Amino acid sequence: MGWEKELEELRQREAFADQMGGTDKVAKQHGRGKMDARARLDAICDPGSFREIGKIAGKGHYDENGDLTGVTPAPFLFGKATINGRPVVATADDFTIRGGAADAGIARKMVQAETMANELKLPIIRMIDGTGGGGSVKTLEQIGATYIPAVPGWGAVVENLDTVPVVALALGPTAGLGAARTVASHYSIMVRGLSQLFAAGPAVVDGLGAAYKSAEDHQQAKEELGGVDIHTRNGVVDDEVASEAEAFARARYFLSFMPEHVGQLARRAENTDPVDRREEALLSLVPRDPRQVYSMRQAMEMVLDQGTVFEIGKNWGRAAITAFARLDGWPVAVVASDPSYLGGSWEAKTSEKVERFVKLADQFRLPIVHLVDNPGFMIGREAEVAGTIRYGVQAMNAIYKASVPLASIVLRRAYGIAGSAMSNAERFQYRFCWPSGDWGSLPIAGGIEVAYKSELEASQDPEAELAAIRERLAKVTSPFRSAERFNVEDIIDPRDTRPLLCEFAQLAWRKLEAEA
Repeated sequence: MGWEKELEELRQREAFADQMGGTDKVAKQHGRGKMDARARLDAICDPGSFREIGKIAGKGHYDENGDLTGVTPAPFLFGKATINGRPVVATADDFTIRGGAADAGIARKMVQAETMANELKLPIIRMIDGTGGGGSVKTLEQIGATYIPAVPGWGAVVENLDTVPVVALALGPTAGLGAARTVASHYSIMVRGLSQLFAAGPAVVDGLGAAYKSAEDHQQAKEELGGVDIHTRNGVVDDEVASEAEAFARARYFLSFMPEHVGQLARRAENTDPVDRREEALLSLVPRDPRQVYSMRQAMEMVLDQGTVFEIGKNWGRAAITAFARLDGWPVAVVASDPSYLGGSWEAKTSEKVERFVKLADQFRLPIVHLVDNPGFMIGREAEVAGTIRYGVQAMNAIYKASVPLASIVLRRAYGIAGSAMSNAERFQYRFCWPSGDWGSLPIAGGIEVAYKSELEASQDPEAELAAIRERLAKVTSPFRSAERFNVEDIIDPRDTRPLLCEFAQLAWRKLEAEA
């Protein structure tokens, strides 16, 4: 006699798991414009690659004879899968089962998912919807007492941040532990209209609970408390997208730039963009009038492998652009000034963004390309109140501590301490400057009248004297004068930027491969 009866029960339990929270709850999830947990796993993973672990875990229901009548599955799914052909741990919260609250779950499943990623050195994907394993008020009555909070397995979450790529997708109202799991990642995404994130939801914050007059009122309250427009602009979450499908695509693309774990190198991709491509438009990109702006993103498209630029954190810290891209197929991390926002001046949020991105690049051993047009740290009372200098120095410290190769291209301005943060001046300066370069300890344009006050007051024609002073200083501040003193290494034709950066990428990856 074989084990057919037990296998039949196994299939029955698996069928109960496939039902998730039941037909009505799943339909309600779809009615909100949201995919269910199982559909999300199928969508983000390579087709047919997801192998679920602990599928039949949950709360069994039995009749008076002890026979199984049903199972309420645990509201957390995880397993081994592949993304872009590479192994990952993929997880998804099931909002159809009590909103993913802890009193419906099995904490060990979430702990095991994080531990699996950590011990087997696999990237982990978290698709978070609801409290993400957090508690609910009902839990207290079931336990019969309150408790000092602790998060089982959080140590593995912390360790994963040091060892493997972590991607978090907030795919619904995400509160408490779910919010914490979203933020504890290397790359995070929210979906406009579907995602909100908060330490506690509006019902807790306002003490209103069921007092909302309608579902529309409650939805509006969630948006106002923790919607996309808040958290993708304050740096809590990296990016916003318009749909779940776009979230899955961006998560997959982010991972394409990453190694599978710290200690392994990221992979080169096939390149069809000529290394010697020289864009004529680069010659006129930077305007002669220093008050005019230009598109740094356009510059990036012209010098990096076409179609590979993957910008992160576009809506916060906007004076700097942070992106992954490729040069001759080699993955690189790009930091670029954005002169169209605050003139490119680094304020507190921009500095925080640069620091975080540089640390990420260094951790996963990606060479850094820095495209520089930085007039300095933001000045004024508001900047001082925000602690700009502290955040700015932390960004500079991150650049100095980074051990991966770094190349800088000075397109225009590099002033003050912020300008000096373009690279580590104690190391070999792999640096090229355009003829439009303009640098110094401080911009001279606004200080001429003060510096030459006595000469101007003594002049019979102050305006003519000021014009003569400006003409003299324009010659002194020519980038070629700096090159004479080897204060800058090379001034280049802007059209040569891409070939030279591809050369840098080849040498940088030669070094990284030798160190591996």
